[in-house]
Amino acid sequence: MTAAGLALAIASAAAIGGGYALQHSSVSRLPPLSPRRPVQSLVLLIRSGRWTAGFLAGIGGWVLYVAALTLAPLSLVQAASAGGVGVLALGARLRMSERIGVVAALAGLLLLGLSAGSHAPTGVGDVVAVTIWVATSLGAAALAAGLRPTAAGLGSAAGVLYAAGDVATKAAVGGGARLAFVPVLLACHGLAFVCLQLAFQRGRRLASAGLAVLWTNALPIAAGMALFSESLPHGARGGFRLAAFVLVLAGAVALSRREAEAGIGPEPVPLTD
Repeated sequence: MTAAGLALAIASAAAIGGGYALQHSSVSRLPPLSPRRPVQSLVLLIRSGRWTAGFLAGIGGWVLYVAALTLAPLSLVQAASAGGVGVLALGARLRMSERIGVVAALAGLLLLGLSAGSHAPTGVGDVVAVTIWVATSLGAAALAAGLRPTAAGLGSAAGVLYAAGDVATKAAVGGGARLAFVPVLLACHGLAFVCLQLAFQRGRRLASAGLAVLWTNALPIAAGMALFSESLPHGARGGFRLAAFVLVLAGAVALSRREAEAGIGPEPVPLTD
């Protein structure tokens, strides 16, 4: 079961990463998007066939992600999903640090495969604790987007919001009263979508989507341990999984940091008209 969940998570990462790359390629060439004109901005996006293809790929990736959560622990699924940063690097001119990041992410995925033979039970999460986590995430995202409305700031806000949505998704798949988290996860993903599209117009894909993927996966890994009682397997498999977590996140940081610091990409555009 865990191996199947891991396979679905990797497929999800490829679909979402590829979808982000297509969306960025389209959005970075569009006129400035504005949250004050949501309908006009949405029409601009939908009219782009490349953006639509990327968006549908992302939806497919999310469906695979939900399926993976029913078969494997949240922390394992998110670590596999972090390898999607490597997909964002395809076709880009990479610096040495970025190449190292890709190798680290792929090595992490290999170690995840070696650790998939055993896993500890995962809980459904305490409703109050999950609620506090999501509320704190909303505040952090608002702070990141408000203080630094750049590709890095908005990309980070998107990642924090997507992570909150993923934590709510894990709680919701427990069924019963926890299905009340469904509107919460939809709201988090909707806000994240807005932040990410704005980020795409302010920098290259590794500075926007790269940071989004980093936070989307780093925070739920911590949530898996803190909220859902997930622990590492015993023996060598536990060591492999711990090393995998470190590698995929280090790879994401290496790929994202240089882009964010270099400031390469389009000039920032205003959030308003």
